[in-house]
Amino acid sequence: MWTHLRRHWPEYGIEAAGLGLFMLSASLFAALLEFPGSPVREALPDPTVRRLWMGLAMGGTAIAIIYSPWGRRSGAHINPGVTLTFLRLKKIEPADAAFYVIAQFAGGIAGILLARLVLGTLLADPAVNYVATLPGRGGTLVALGAEFAISFVLMLVVLVVSNRPGWSRLTGICAGTLVALYIALEAPLSGMSMNPARTLASTVPAETWSALWIYFTAPPLGMLAAAAVYRRANGVVYCAKLDHGRAPRCIFRCRHDELLAIAS
Repeated sequence: MWTHLRRHWPEYGIEAAGLGLFMLSASLFAALLEFPGSPVREALPDPTVRRLWMGLAMGGTAIAIIYSPWGRRSGAHINPGVTLTFLRLKKIEPADAAFYVIAQFAGGIAGILLARLVLGTLLADPAVNYVATLPGRGGTLVALGAEFAISFVLMLVVLVVSNRPGWSRLTGICAGTLVALYIALEAPLSGMSMNPARTLASTVPAETWSALWIYFTAPPLGMLAAAAVYRRANGVVYCAKLDHGRAPRCIFRCRHDELLAIAS
């Protein structure tokens, strides 16, 4: 295990930084769009319109992280559910998966703490509430089902697109588009998490512990179910990166060259 840490610590650090930046971005845009004193909120009184803009902002953030040089190096999982799914698919070593998950949780918390340092009381305002993901008016079961469903669809799309010759470079765009749509349309049901580390990062300062179990169970189970469906359809998984690009190295059980050969 420590050999993996010594060799692959840059990838672990990138995973932490990636989710940290995502949380910082979410906090900044949530304060801009939802804080009662914000001129943007005054200009956009319709909450549906504000969710649409929030979705565009966070979908764009996800795409930027995935296609960045750092994202191409680590694979831009920034989500324990994604990492555990690729572990189940035997594309990542168990030690690397463990350090990825640890880094994702640490990075998420660091990102929200940095956001609190930048935004101060704005982040704690009930309208922003540390961008916590909480069940909507439908309650716990609706939130549980919604998180399972959106996580299942996201992971299935990632697997299908990333492993198709000629399509693989579109994986990040597809994932970011789904993030945008989910925030705009699904957020009223569950808060739109799909990510245990993302939810815990907000839960720690917001102290919204009662629903945490939903976001620790439904997203990973949804993603694992998507992997099972993909495998049952005889789907091949070439790599665990959302965008392989021209990364300087790949620490996964990578067969990306085979995909390139098929595409050519």
